[in-house]
Amino acid sequence: MPKRLTPSGNSLALVIDRPLLDVLAIDADTELELSTDGDVLVVTPVRNWKRKKRTAELVAEAHEHYGGVFRRLSE
Repeated sequence: MPKRLTPSGNSLALVIDRPLLDVLAIDADTELELSTDGDVLVVTPVRNWKRKKRTAELVAEAHEHYGGVFRRLSE
């Protein structure tokens, strides 16, 4: 689907069509991560930051609780 950038103030905006928004389940409130390899622009929705934060907390808790066990097993 070829697109052109649209002027928006002193910037340019990329307008994403509704069918694509629906397929990706994103809306105006969805945070997007932009990255590039120098040639390609990649737009990725940022999802489940609460879930990622909770997972990191659980991993840290497990490491604190069981870290010594794993260390002894590796010896």
